[in-house]
Amino acid sequence: MFDRAAKAVFHLLARSAGVKRLASRHGMRKPTSFARRFIAGETVEAAITAARAVEAQGLLQTLDYLGESVQSSAEADAATRDYLRVIDAVNQAGIIKNLSLKLTQLGLTVDRATAVDNMRRILDAADEFFVRIDMESSAYTDVTLEVFETLWQQEYRNIGVVLQSELYRTDDDITRVNRLGARIRLVKGAYKEPATVAHQRKADVDAAYMRHVQRLLLEGTYPAIATHDPVMIERTQRFAAQHTLGSDRFEFQMLYGIRRDLQLSLAKQGHRMRIYIPFGREWFPYFMRRLGERPSNVAFVLRSVLREG
Repeated sequence: MFDRAAKAVFHLLARSAGVKRLASRHGMRKPTSFARRFIAGETVEAAITAARAVEAQGLLQTLDYLGESVQSSAEADAATRDYLRVIDAVNQAGIIKNLSLKLTQLGLTVDRATAVDNMRRILDAADEFFVRIDMESSAYTDVTLEVFETLWQQEYRNIGVVLQSELYRTDDDITRVNRLGARIRLVKGAYKEPATVAHQRKADVDAAYMRHVQRLLLEGTYPAIATHDPVMIERTQRFAAQHTLGSDRFEFQMLYGIRRDLQLSLAKQGHRMRIYIPFGREWFPYFMRRLGERPSNVAFVLRSVLREG
C-alpha cells in the first residue's frame, strides 16, 4: 500500500509546474546537489563525462537525453535535432554507442507519422549505435510497439524495446517481440497504472517479472534484465546457471546512481552490466518517478538536502 501511495504522490509532483521550477533552480546547482546522484547533468558533455567514468569501472552504458510528451511538431523536431547532436558528440568522444529514447519526446502525442519520421532521422544518423525505445505508460504501449514493428519491417535492426512486467499484457507482448527476433529490456514498471491493466501488489509484480525473465532467457534475443532487486538478480543468476546460459546470452541493467555497489559486484562476477545514464534539462519528471519507485531513494535525497542546507 505504501509503494502505491508513494508512486501516486510522486507522479502528481512530476506534473507540477511550480515544483518543477523550484527543483530546476536547485537540483543541478552543483555536483553535490541532490538530483546529481541520479542525473548525470543537463548537457551532453556532462553525460559523456559520466559515461567515461562508468566505462572506466568495467561497466557498459546507455545514454538517455531526457524529455517526453512534447506538444508540437516544432518541439519534436528540436528534440530530434538535439539527439543528432548527441550522436555526433558520442561519435567524437569514442564512448560506447548506445542510446535510449521515448517516442513522445519525438512527437508521438502530436502525430504518429512525425514520430516515425523523427525516429528514422535518428536511426539513419546512428547506424553504428544500438537504440532502445523506452516504454512509457500503458496508454502508449500499443502504439509504441506498432511504431517499433514498422521500423523493424523497414530493415532497421539496431533497435530494441522495453516491456513492463507489471502489465497483464506483457506475456503476449514478449511473444510478439520475440517473433521478430528483437531485443527486449525487461523492467517492472515505473508508472502508476490502474488495476484494470496492471498488477497492484509487489508480490504479483515480482512473480510476473521472474516468469518473464525465464521466458526471455530461454526464448529471447540477448535480453536486458533491468532491476535493482537483489532477490530478482539472484533468481536470474540461479536460473541461468541451471540452464547453462553463459554471461554472453544476456545483460543486467541498472539506473545511474542506484545500487552502485551491486553494479560493481555483478561486473566482478563476470556479468555484463549496463548503466542507464539520464541527462538533460527535462530531468524533473524522471527524477520524481525514481523517488516514487523506492522509499530508500527519498531518504537519500532528504539526507543530501539536509547536508547542503
